[in-house]
Amino acid sequence: MPGALDGIRVLELTSMITGPLATMILADQGADVIKVEPPGAGDVMRYLGSQRGGMTALFASCNRSKRSIVIDLKNPDGKELIRELAKTADVFLQNYRVGVIDRLGLGAETLCAENPELIYVSLNAFGEQGPFASRPAYDHILQGMTGAAYVQAKETPEFMKQTWCDKSTAVTAAQAITAALLARERGAGGQHLHLSMLDAGLSFLWPDGHADTMLLEEDAVRLPPIADTYMPSPTADGYATIAAITEQQWTNLLIAVGKEEMLADPRFATTEARLENLNAFRDEISLSGAQYATQELIDRLGAVEVPCGPILRPAEVPDEAQVIANETLVTSEHPMMGRIREPRPPARFDATPAEIQRPAPSLGEHTGEVLESLGRSEAQIAALRDSGAVA
Repeated sequence: MPGALDGIRVLELTSMITGPLATMILADQGADVIKVEPPGAGDVMRYLGSQRGGMTALFASCNRSKRSIVIDLKNPDGKELIRELAKTADVFLQNYRVGVIDRLGLGAETLCAENPELIYVSLNAFGEQGPFASRPAYDHILQGMTGAAYVQAKETPEFMKQTWCDKSTAVTAAQAITAALLARERGAGGQHLHLSMLDAGLSFLWPDGHADTMLLEEDAVRLPPIADTYMPSPTADGYATIAAITEQQWTNLLIAVGKEEMLADPRFATTEARLENLNAFRDEISLSGAQYATQELIDRLGAVEVPCGPILRPAEVPDEAQVIANETLVTSEHPMMGRIREPRPPARFDATPAEIQRPAPSLGEHTGEVLESLGRSEAQIAALRDSGAVA
């Protein structure tokens, strides 16, 4: 059964995480994503991190379900091939620094004039104007500039040790692309989408990370954010995480760990009081929770509907009962990496199922196949290879 985006062609000229992850989401949903890589090394993510057989886990996790072709954009024949492919595409995605793609003759003005129905997507770090517009960046630069490092740790800034700015931008891009495709279906035609990691990251962080930044009146009541309660709770054999929010959950929590007397303590009598005395409250709960094994504590709290769960090491996650019940992870045989395990597409469609279409490709694996679809003969493809336009 075809996916929701079956029949949509995406031409991707991106590297690293943001662009590749965005188009992988589309590919899992049925789009034909053609990933264009430079000759030689290709996407640098092919070489960063844990790997086997010449492919990294990071690259494979952001580039499955796609086809890979190698084209030299500095070669006139290579640029002409991109323009020809763009005429057949529904979406064109690029993440070059501001101005670079225009100097290559592949900017939105050029390609959209040749294909008025094209959804042209420009991804960048900081936006297209301003003092940082032409600068390079990676995820943690944006974590710093969005305020996230101080949300993580109030006194001394601390980075979240994962590329959340990249990934939140990728999800935002995928949603924006499908919205633009829907608008085109309704008669709006093609358009140029502009998206920066700074804008997407700040928007993602804003609701809870910038609650005080949002409130501009001096008489606003400012309380510690709910996220300040996100602390591991020690158990007899590890750690658990507990998230009591409602009054009933707070009450049930205290009763379940044998701290009923705290219900009468004015320091903990209301949500506001508990947040103002959060450290003292946490210390009391930690002392009580530590007498139970992790599973026992979770069972006690779960029985009275207090949200909770185990804190797992990454290697423990595949064996977690709920992960198994959801069939979240699937195992397959990759032609380069051997046996691999990865999450299946998270959104479950009843009528148009998303699924992993094919394993992450080797560099230039589909160059010949794609060029044949453009009508190039074997001799013409060989000539293009000899000239260095493709590989």
